[in-house]
Parts: sequence; structure tokens; C-alpha cells
Amino acid sequence: MQKFLDDLLSRMTLEEKFGQLNLLAVGFDITGPILNNQVDEKIRAGRVGAIIGAYTVSAVRPLQEFAVRQSRLGIPLLFACDVVHGQRTIFPIPLGLSASWNPELVRRTARAAADEATAEGLNWTYSPMVDISREPRWGRVMEGAGEDPHLGALIAAAMVSGYQQDDLSKPDSLLACVKHFALYGAPEGGRDYNTVDMSRLRMFNEYLAPYAAAVSAGAGSVMTAFNEVEGVPATANRWLLRELLRQRWGFGGFVVTDYGTLPEIITHGAAADRDEATVSALAAGTDMDMASEFFITDGARLVKEGRLAAADVDAACRRVLTAKYQLGLFQNPFKNLDRDTAPLRVLTPDKLQLAREAAVKSMVLLRNERRTLPLTAGQKILFTGPLVARQRDLIGAWSAGGDWQRAVSLRAALEQKFGDTGSGITFAQGCNLIDDPAYFAKLEKSCLLEKSAQAPAALRAAAARAAADADVVVAVLGEAFKMSGEACCRADIGLPPQQRELLKALKLTGKPLVLVLMNGRPLTLEWEAANVDAILEAWFPGTQGGPALVDVLFGDAAPTGKLTMSFPRHVGQIPVYYNHKNGNRPYQENGWFTSRYQDVPNDPLFPFGHGLTYTDFTLGAPTLDKTAIVSGSGDALTVSVPVTNTGSRDGTETVQLYIRDMAASVTRPVKELKDFRQVFVRAGETLTVVFTISEEMLKFYNADLRYLAEPGEFQVLTGSDSARLQCATFRLVQ
Repeated sequence: MQKFLDDLLSRMTLEEKFGQLNLLAVGFDITGPILNNQVDEKIRAGRVGAIIGAYTVSAVRPLQEFAVRQSRLGIPLLFACDVVHGQRTIFPIPLGLSASWNPELVRRTARAAADEATAEGLNWTYSPMVDISREPRWGRVMEGAGEDPHLGALIAAAMVSGYQQDDLSKPDSLLACVKHFALYGAPEGGRDYNTVDMSRLRMFNEYLAPYAAAVSAGAGSVMTAFNEVEGVPATANRWLLRELLRQRWGFGGFVVTDYGTLPEIITHGAAADRDEATVSALAAGTDMDMASEFFITDGARLVKEGRLAAADVDAACRRVLTAKYQLGLFQNPFKNLDRDTAPLRVLTPDKLQLAREAAVKSMVLLRNERRTLPLTAGQKILFTGPLVARQRDLIGAWSAGGDWQRAVSLRAALEQKFGDTGSGITFAQGCNLIDDPAYFAKLEKSCLLEKSAQAPAALRAAAARAAADADVVVAVLGEAFKMSGEACCRADIGLPPQQRELLKALKLTGKPLVLVLMNGRPLTLEWEAANVDAILEAWFPGTQGGPALVDVLFGDAAPTGKLTMSFPRHVGQIPVYYNHKNGNRPYQENGWFTSRYQDVPNDPLFPFGHGLTYTDFTLGAPTLDKTAIVSGSGDALTVSVPVTNTGSRDGTETVQLYIRDMAASVTRPVKELKDFRQVFVRAGETLTVVFTISEEMLKFYNADLRYLAEPGEFQVLTGSDSARLQCATFRLVQ
């Protein structure tokens, strides 16, 4: 490969090298203004290295032919898209997938997405998004795996493996792009594109692990974040891209900007003009410019003026060409561009079945008083709410080439299962998804929103009358899909007012009340948790969301998901997360001069790791086979946790293991997730779950950013969520 690349680079002009660093936006899925034109001519001139937004064989093949057959050197293009949770078959949003606590399931969905994306001519995806976030107001939490670095790292590695496999040259391998490097999940105020500021100690101990895991798994590319890191925009941050990513972590792939971040270096105030922005980005280690065309327009001149190092340009170009070589594009630039095979690989029965399985395993049963769920077929059931029949919202934001009209709604799935008459199932709209005129106007066109001709009070009254004849009421409420995702931040993350008013009207009927949620973020649900009988969090569940909901609601499948982000009681608590520090005066319920709110408890409404099912489990206290680990010896101890299914139904429980370092050279969290096991336990059965704790699990970054474990006392805490834990103690000794 190196000999081939050496020869190719020796024949390239400076302008052609910069062409490989130029990523143009065209086609269907653009996340900002179109900043380029005359795409065909630029490709023929060797001034384009990659394209974002063009997919399907009919769209991709002509562009690749321009590059390979009509440019001077015939260098193939990369074709990219945001394949975030599926290409045509859409899986649950990533936050929902993470709630499965099943990295292997996540890997399988990424593998299926890669197969469909490559069938449509793509060879590069802007995924996984691995930003740790404790900020539910931020719309992009729907793209990530939540608040925990350990689980986030496992999911990041699984997605890279699913996309890339072990050989990028395989026909169905898709180049992964880890985003957003780095720290983008911690914007002030929960607003997209806002300032991020934190210490390096916090970066290393709490935020960087998923990026490092994705790099270790072999991710071929990394995308810079919009935000600054230590006062320097990520795209121009030499410490971030050269010292941390390349030197410390050994990353050998290429770095691409996010959409338009080169001109935004100027907006940040870190460059005076486009020349300074271009120089700072390339010198810092950014390789490819998405959409702004700063590199291709100004780069060659800046090299000739001595402001840019030619060696940096060569290194960046080599990294991009290496990815193309590894993908097999020099050997066959038209791989996956056969019109006859593409339809055989998308929306296939096995992928639709996987979408249904993933949706089921992503759902989280938050509350279930008096065994309201599962429903039974003989009941008279009213389904109400604006999301019962809507298809567009099922597939959520960042749904790539997904056709929302192929998504199966809950109403359609109910009618498929029970027929449209004589089943005891009735429907009522109940309310509009959004009533607020200003908010409705923002979302109407993109979300295909409609408002009923009936007044809101009339819709509620009709639903309440229908509820009077029902045995149980199921309200399907939440967000329109465009209420989460990029640039979709919310200051109020409760249900829209008219939806809560519907619930209040239904509550007055006295009928058992089930709330099914479709949404892209944790919501504030304190009134709902106190007043409805059951709450099922379905997220935006994807193409097969309706059938999966029927499976869970009627007990053909039991919910097994667990939250990966805490649900706050009130926005005033944010950020609220399980792995916080103790502080000098930790919370005491009856203490005055302690770290507490006067008006709400400190703890979240639903904690990290929470999730119920249709049976009951009792977890015993952890027992240790010894009480000390000897440092440096390769020693370990085992933790045994008995799990008893005390209910009448077989079920799956996720047993979670947390560790607390009681005293260290820098303050440590009150608990950190270190391991978990999903176990299937039959009714009445007791199983013992065994964990192994090694010295490696006790390591952290100290004040000098050395990764080590310090001798001392530790607590091991086990349970079914981060709040209900039992404890044992051990020591690390010299």
C-alpha cells in the first residue's frame, strides 16, 4: 500500500492534494447551508475528495465516474452520510438502543445499517456519536449512549465493529467516523453550538473514554466538534488532535471537520480571517474540510506563501488516500454500485425482524402500579393521543434514507393483530401533538404536523367519554421527532401542556391509565409519575416501532431496557447524574447546611439504570471471595450476587456492579459503573451472578493525568439500578 501511495502522491499537484481534503455537500441530507456549486466540474478537475449527502446507486455512480474516468489521476471519491441508527431500515434512536444495555445488539444494528448503506453506494458514515451527556435539554442526546463513560465506551466499540468489521475492503464494510471530538455533549445551558469548558482531569475521568474506545476498536476517521476545548475550537486544537488523539491514543486515520466549522473558527474569535482559520486547522491536525471549501480555495496559496507546511498537507492527503485504499476503492471504485443487487439488501425480512427486536429491547418500563401492564386481549382498551397513528415520528431524527411511510404505526400494528372490528379496541385523538402557535409554526412543515379542526377542549372531552366505556386507557404522547436532534434544544422538557391536560382529563375518569412515551430525550414527568398507573418509555422506536409496542404492551415480550440517562424531576436539577462527587457537605434529607434544594429532592425521578419488567426480582447482598487485592500481582477477587425471580413469569434482569474509591489523591465519584450482566431467570428460580474485580477496574487519572490505582478501601455496590444498591468492602494493598 505504501509504495502505491508514495507513487500516487509523487504525481499529484499541490492543488490535487488539497482536492482530496475537500468534502462537498450535495443531495438529500444537508445540516447547514449549501456552500458549494458546480460539483461535476470540480470533481473532474480533481478538486473534490469526498461527497456528503448523495446515496443510491443512481446518484452515486455518475459522480464516481466523473472522478475515476474524467479526472487526471482517477482518484475515487468517498461517499458519506449520517447513517446514525439505520439507512433504510431504521432502528431505535441511539439513546434508545443504549437502553438495551446490550452492546452485541447494538453491533448487529450497526452491521445491518452498514449493509444497507453500502448497498446504496455509501462507504463512510458519520457515526457513532459517542459524546457523554448529562444534559437532557440538549437535543443531540438522542444520538448518544447517555451519561456513563463505561457503558458508552462499550457501545462505541460495538458500533465501530458493526460498521467496519475486521476488513474495510469487504463489500459491506462502512468506514466509521467517531464524533464529536471532543466534549460536545457538555454545552452550557444545554444549547447546541455553545461553549464547553472543563478541566483535563474531568475530561479524562468522565468524558473521553468512549472516544478512546472507538479509536482502539479501529475507527477509520474522527470528526471534530463544534465547540471549543480549553478555549481553542476543536477543529484548530493542536493538543486535542495531535497530542491526545494521534500521539497518546495512536490514532492513524483521518480527521474531518463537522459541517462548516472552518469558518466558525472565525466566529469563535480564534482566527481573524479565512487564511488564519485554514492555517490553524491544518497545522492542528485537521485533514478534511466539510463544506466550507477553505482548504481547496486558499490552501495552495498559503503553502506557496510559506504559511502552511507542505509536509502537513502531504500527511493529511496520505491519510485520506489510505482510507480509500483500505476500503478497496482503488482496486474497485464501483464496488456496491450495481443497481441489480441494491434492492436485495435493504428492508429485508431479517433486518425488519432485527428492528422489531431492537425496539422491544430498547423500551424501558418506568412504572407499573397494580400490574396495569401487560394488557390482555379481552379488555376494552382505548388508545388515545396524537402519536397512536403518526408514522413520521416513529423513525426519529437522523433517520438517513429511512422512508417514514414504511414505518408501522401503533394503530396499524393493532389493526394487523386484532383486526379493525370486534376486538374491544377503540381510538380517540385526544389532543394535538403541539398547540402552541409559535412552536407549531416552527415544526409544522418539517414534521408534517396537523391540527384537528376541533377545539382542544372538545378533543379531550371526546377522549374522556370514550374512556368511560373502556377497561383501561393507553395514552401515546411525547415529542414530534424534530423536537430533538441537532439544533433542537428545549428549556422545558416536560410534555407539551395540551398533552398533560389530556392526561388530567383521563385521570378523572378513574380508569387505569397507561402512558406510552415517544421522545428523544429524558423528560420531566413528576406529575405523570404520581398520577398514571404505568409508564412505558418507547423512545422513537424505528421502522418496526408499532409491532414492537404491541409485543410489549400485550405481553408477547417483556420490557427489559434500563435507562442510560437519569430523568430529572425538574429542569432546575440539571445536570443530575448518578456518578457525581460527594462534595464537602453531601445531601441530608433533614439537614439544612447541606448540598440540597429547598423545593425538590436532589435525586432524579428515575435514576440511571432504572427499568422494570413484568416479573419481580430480589437481589441478595454481594459476597466477596476475599477482602483484598494485592497491587501489581495480577490478583483479582470475585463478587457473587444471588438473583431470585420472585414473580410468576420468567424474565430478564440486568445486574449492575458499581465501585466507589473511598479516598484518593483526587476526589472520586460516589459510584462508577464497572460491569453488568443480563441474566434470564425462570419464575421461582435463583441464579448467582459472578463478577471479577481486578486492579485495572480501580484505575483512574490522577492530578498528573497518570492512569493508576491507588491502595486503599473500596466499596463494591450491586443492584438493579444505580439507586438500589447493596454494599461490600475490600481493599487494594501493596
